[in-house]
Amino acid sequence: MSPRFGFDVLAHDPDTAARRGRLTTPHGLIETPAFMPVGTAATVKAMTSEELVSLGFGMILSNTYHLALRPGEGVIARLGGLHRFMNWQGAILTDSGGFQVLSLSERRRITEDGVIFRSHLDGSRLEMTPERSMAIQQALGSDIVMAFDDCPPLPAERERIVAAVDRTTRWARRCREAFRPDDGRALFGIVQGGDDLELRARSVQEIVGLGFDGHAIGGVSVGESAARSRAAVAATAPLLPADRPRYLMGMGTPADLVEMVALGCDLFDCVLPTRNARNGCLFTGTGRILIKQHQYIEDPRPVDESCGCPVCRTCSRAYLRHLYMAGEILSMRLNTLHNLHHYATLMAAARQAIAQGRYAAFVTGFRARQAPVAPGIAAD
Repeated sequence: MSPRFGFDVLAHDPDTAARRGRLTTPHGLIETPAFMPVGTAATVKAMTSEELVSLGFGMILSNTYHLALRPGEGVIARLGGLHRFMNWQGAILTDSGGFQVLSLSERRRITEDGVIFRSHLDGSRLEMTPERSMAIQQALGSDIVMAFDDCPPLPAERERIVAAVDRTTRWARRCREAFRPDDGRALFGIVQGGDDLELRARSVQEIVGLGFDGHAIGGVSVGESAARSRAAVAATAPLLPADRPRYLMGMGTPADLVEMVALGCDLFDCVLPTRNARNGCLFTGTGRILIKQHQYIEDPRPVDESCGCPVCRTCSRAYLRHLYMAGEILSMRLNTLHNLHHYATLMAAARQAIAQGRYAAFVTGFRARQAPVAPGIAAD
């Protein structure tokens, strides 16, 4: 590891695999387990950097593919790097573009050399190779660089998953060779394997053998059932080195976070809290509410009476419903602020429970507080 990057496990829960840790990056210390808000295009939608800091977030995620297209990594590099460009003083992890191999499957072609995309903005050609991904992330100034991988959808034929595992290993090796740990940045490898536990184990062995600074569990929550996602994580996490951070990619309901921390995962990201906020879905200590529902039209209560966020201290459900139904921009901002506060508070409580050796009881209590899922609201 670089002298400016490190990971220390500070405490283990006695009854689960949960662990309390501290991640050292060139832009500060990150207490783990931690959630990273997603700032795909150099912004966490509807939030300022100052608001993210006030909520307690020390690291966010941005996206190599999207920033390469607009405004271009060269523009960002000439303006001082991504931290200065977006006025963010904390750490930044950049996704390599591998997820777009999945999400933009209609606009890309996979070759052994890399992936050829047709831009979703104007149809222009973008060729992403492992070497190109490393160069873009280097130009952005990421603290944690992700290896370029092949993320297959699920369900998929075993042959497709085998090909993705093999290609991910070959590309990971090329990323390792192209990566330059300037200024203390770290490189994480990504484990694939779909919901095939045998392939997961093989991918772990191959990726870990390449000597990365940390490891990510990729290719989960990409079309398979929640039960199969969690089974894949449960089988994969214990195989990863205990002295390196474990990052679970893109799986992030509150229930996911609580359960996956118990399996030994340290870092999380997901668009769920911000995307759901823009769609009027708010998280509370007892589950989710859809603020547009008629029952809230005259409801004077805050979203969550146990929440201390600025929104819950000052706004009623009735007012938030009004803003949402009227299409006011403030609705997106307030809903996002509340949801991110909920996630930050949940992670802080998880860290405290691990440090006190009572994480199993924390999980039991969390489950007991969750109300039955109402009709029309998908289960976590």
